Amino acid sequence: MDFDFVPTSYDPMKNFQMHRRTMLRGAGGIVIGLPFLEEMVSPALAKDPQVPNRAFNVFFGLGIPAPLQQEGFSGVLEPLKPLSDKLLIMRNVDQVRCDEAGINAHFDGASGAFTATPPDGEAKAGGASIDQVIRKSCHPNGMPPGMVPTLIGGTFFRRSRVSRYVHSYNANGTVAATIQERPRDLFSRVFGVIELGESSTDARKQRLRRSVLDSVVEQYRYYAGSRSPLGSVSRERVSEHLERIREYEQRAFEMNQIDANSPPRPPRSKIEHGGIADPGGEGIDMKLADLVHEWRLMADLFALAIELDRARFGAITFLAAGERLRITGNYRYQDREVYSFDDARQLNKGGSGGCSHEWWHRFNPEKSNVQLRAHAHMKMQEVAYFLKRLDLVREVNGKSILENSCITVSTESGDGRHSDVKRELSGVFHAISGANGRFKTGGIMDVGREGIDVYNTMLEAYQTKERLGPDDREYERVDGILA
Repeated sequence: MDFDFVPTSYDPMKNFQMHRRTMLRGAGGIVIGLPFLEEMVSPALAKDPQVPNRAFNVFFGLGIPAPLQQEGFSGVLEPLKPLSDKLLIMRNVDQVRCDEAGINAHFDGASGAFTATPPDGEAKAGGASIDQVIRKSCHPNGMPPGMVPTLIGGTFFRRSRVSRYVHSYNANGTVAATIQERPRDLFSRVFGVIELGESSTDARKQRLRRSVLDSVVEQYRYYAGSRSPLGSVSRERVSEHLERIREYEQRAFEMNQIDANSPPRPPRSKIEHGGIADPGGEGIDMKLADLVHEWRLMADLFALAIELDRARFGAITFLAAGERLRITGNYRYQDREVYSFDDARQLNKGGSGGCSHEWWHRFNPEKSNVQLRAHAHMKMQEVAYFLKRLDLVREVNGKSILENSCITVSTESGDGRHSDVKRELSGVFHAISGANGRFKTGGIMDVGREGIDVYNTMLEAYQTKERLGPDDREYERVDGILA
């Protein structure tokens, strides 16, 4: 039954069991995954539940100055507090070895995130990223059919040099996959696209233009209907699952409804992307509400791809390294207003000089750094949004996707001041999830070690043969992060 739907003439058996990776196939190469159901768990698996190995890198731009990290959850890390038992916060991680003389420090730090190696020119990293080493180790012969081998997405605008915004790399330093920066493009990457000729008049093909799910809706109806081999709980879950995907599709395509009478697709995202979003590095104006709306749709779609087992490895980016935005709008956290952003006015400058990026360069540990704190707090809320989304879904072992996955959160810098590379690339914020019991969670740790040792300790926990960094560099295990 793998990758096929059961014909309606099928007579369900009492002890019906469905393959855990059953997917529905439709026209034009569309593949849609079913949610995890009780019928997908064999008696043997129920006694010894297994979950897929997954590894994802979560990057946020500009970083958190090391002195602010010392405040723990009482400061800018506050939005991560609800997840504190699911994460290990790591402070004082040194990435100085990632410095490349003559290249922008934002770029160096971003290239070193998840690789612990300096860049190799402007279009390549110095080596593999954590997620790809784990992927090759767990799937040496390639990913199972019907899966996205590596999923990379993000909401970003600063484009010079690839590793500002891409954070998943092959062993030779090339990007592991093309990044999707528009939600509708990510949706198409995960769920497939239907190629239709513009001259087509076939009624069914015209309807397929409205929704990629229409191609498999009859299969869903079978699984959710009276002749379904599934139990009542699973049938309800399938029905909810379909509606949930439709909801995300509507948000991705900005459509109010999707049916046979729906209008043509509206224009793409109102937020600028591509070269127009980075006019010579001078930055662009951005309403906070627009930024958050775009990111949360991207985060929801990315999380849905993981939940449906369409993606197990990759990276997601919230704002590029050295991001240049002139943000306006009121920022709220829970029931309180934190700050009112108006970067250009508060900096009293236009162009790049009026971007939030400048608050990092003005950081002074002896001052209040109000604007930087507000921006960093906002970034943590949006990172937490994605992580919470992964924490919502329970798997067969009783843990959430967040708890079962190897999620590594990092950034480019430990200090925004460019005058001292040692200071800028030391104390770089990191956080990791438990990876199904491999790593300690529930605390804040002052690691005091190089990123290369942290990353290679994580890889050792996955028993990978490959390690990051130069072969002649002696490996020092960071025992404190291991469960």
